[in-house]
This record gives sequence, C-alpha cells and structure tokens, in this order.
Amino acid sequence: MSFESEIKREGKFEYFEKGEGHPIVVLHGLFGALSNFEALVDEFSKRFRVIVPIMPMYDMPILLTNIKNFTRHIEKFVAYKKLDNFTILGNSLGGHISLVYTKRNPEKVHSMVLTGSSGLYENAFGGSFPRREDKEYLRQKIALTFYDPAIVTDELVDELYNIVMDRGKLIRVLSIAKSAIRHNMAKDLQNFKMPVCLIWGKNDNVTPPHVAEEFHEKLPDSELFWIDKCGHAPMMEHPEEFNRILDAWFKSKLKL
Repeated sequence: MSFESEIKREGKFEYFEKGEGHPIVVLHGLFGALSNFEALVDEFSKRFRVIVPIMPMYDMPILLTNIKNFTRHIEKFVAYKKLDNFTILGNSLGGHISLVYTKRNPEKVHSMVLTGSSGLYENAFGGSFPRREDKEYLRQKIALTFYDPAIVTDELVDELYNIVMDRGKLIRVLSIAKSAIRHNMAKDLQNFKMPVCLIWGKNDNVTPPHVAEEFHEKLPDSELFWIDKCGHAPMMEHPEEFNRILDAWFKSKLKL
C-alpha cells in the first residue's frame, strides 16, 4: 500500500495520520520517507493514533536548514494538532530531532523510541558526493545504510540521484549533516526522565552499536534491543521484528 496519496496538506504542514488512541509521532530521517514506516503504520495504527509529519528538508532557506529549525517546525506542528502526552519515534536524523524536541518540551513527551538515531555520533556520507552523477557509486553509498544490499532498489537510487543532482537540495543535505554533527546531545541525556526504547541494528554502519550503548548508558530510563543482520533502518530491513520488539515494550512500559 502506498501512503503518498493519503498525505494531508494543511497550511505549512504535510502529514499522514491513521488510527485512534495514544498518539505516536513518527519522524523520518534525512533521506527518509513515509514508505520507510509502512509496516509500522500498518501494525500500530490498529490501536494507536500514528502521525507522520513530513519534514520540510528542502523548503527552508539554506541558512535556516538545520536541526534547530526542523525542531521548531515540529513544535509548531504539535501545537497545530493540539498533541499532548505522546510517544515520539525517530529514525536517524528524525531521532536527533526527537531528542532536541524533547529537551525543549519534556512535559509534552510521554515516551520516546529511537532507532539508528544521530545526536551522539554518526558516520555520515563523508561530507560530499564526489561522483554524484554515477548511479552505481550512489548505489554503493546507499548500500552502506543496510545489512542486505538487496534492499537498495532502483527506486531508492533514483530518489537519491535526483536529490544530489539538484544543487539546492545537495547544499541543504550537506548543511543538515553538518548541523547534526554540531548539535551533540551527550550532556543533555541525563535530564531525560521519560521511558526510552532503543532499537538498533547490530550491523549499523552509520550510527554504530557503540552509539546505541552510549545512549543506553546516558539515558536514565532506557532499554536497548538489538536486531541482528540489520543496518541503519531496522523498521525497513526487519519490520516484523521491529514491530514485535516495540509492541512488547509498549505493553511492558506504557500504562495507557
């Protein structure tokens, strides 16, 4: 099922929403999309209200394209939707924005789920795309994100190709990556009092296992779950196991 046709556009916001109950706000990563969370939405919208705001990655002026302003966008979105006491779930850059949002608005966040999150350390694409016109080179770059390179479809390659060949988008991608490196959260984590679920690929090359262990060590109320033979996007690469872990964690930790 494609969710793209069901995206709502209201004012400055674009988002997908499905289900009723306790809200889960899902934040995608830099090259992420709604489709990355297809299995998660299908499963959890049966008993939760799942909301996926689309981040304006390429719509802001270049000087404002950074973690801080994406967080402000989410703050405005949460206010627009009148959300409170919700779970925030983020992958990669979306995890980083979840952390910054929660630091600024701890009273709003009931619980947090991080998977392959930046915020402490990330091994980014290297700061440039020296052979950006070479699709095979891009395919190899994307393959570093996953344990199984078969997940790298022609569609994914074409998507990245269209981004890096657009000079305005490429500059914004590099600006976001630099912003993420600058915005380190290590000193803030001790102040996060809500329960946190960490779901990590054992073979993550972008935010390696030691990153998950540091999050687990520094967050006062966290549980860490590993998925074997899995890279940077567990909810894409092992959706059934990801959902099983998250479902069990919700049942054990959240008295909803």
